[in-house]
Amino acid sequence: MIKRLLPWPLLTLSLIVMWLVLNRSLGLGQIILAVIFGIGAPALLAPLRPARPRVRHPLTVIRLILAVGHDVVESTIAVFLGVLRERRQPVRSAFVIIPLELRDPTALASLTMITTVVPGTVWCELARDSSAMMLHVWDVPDEAEFITFFKRRYEQPLIRIFES
Repeated sequence: MIKRLLPWPLLTLSLIVMWLVLNRSLGLGQIILAVIFGIGAPALLAPLRPARPRVRHPLTVIRLILAVGHDVVESTIAVFLGVLRERRQPVRSAFVIIPLELRDPTALASLTMITTVVPGTVWCELARDSSAMMLHVWDVPDEAEFITFFKRRYEQPLIRIFES
């Protein structure tokens, strides 16, 4: 019963604190509203939460995080330099469709977040059957090479983490 009422106690506490901070009041009415909101919102939204994913290879998670961190720094520099040299040498931006083997919903969400975090790539669309995703890439001299890099660098580790 308590798990049903408080499915995520830390979220409940965070919502209560957030309510009180945003309303700048510790009055009894605000405290009651904060508790109602803090308990009610997570309990009502619990059925919408996806199943908890099972991470199969924790070391691959660490390697992927380090790779994404490296790519964020490298891409930030590349985009900055691309902006500086654009008049002399225009960038070759393009929409790239990447075929996907990945099917796990959590892994797909992770892939879209990784794509959004790395400067120079923007996730645009996911096919209805999750068989491909469309990205806009800031500078892509060779589309086939980029697809191979993307799949090896991001998709394969996510398959290993969530599906294998």
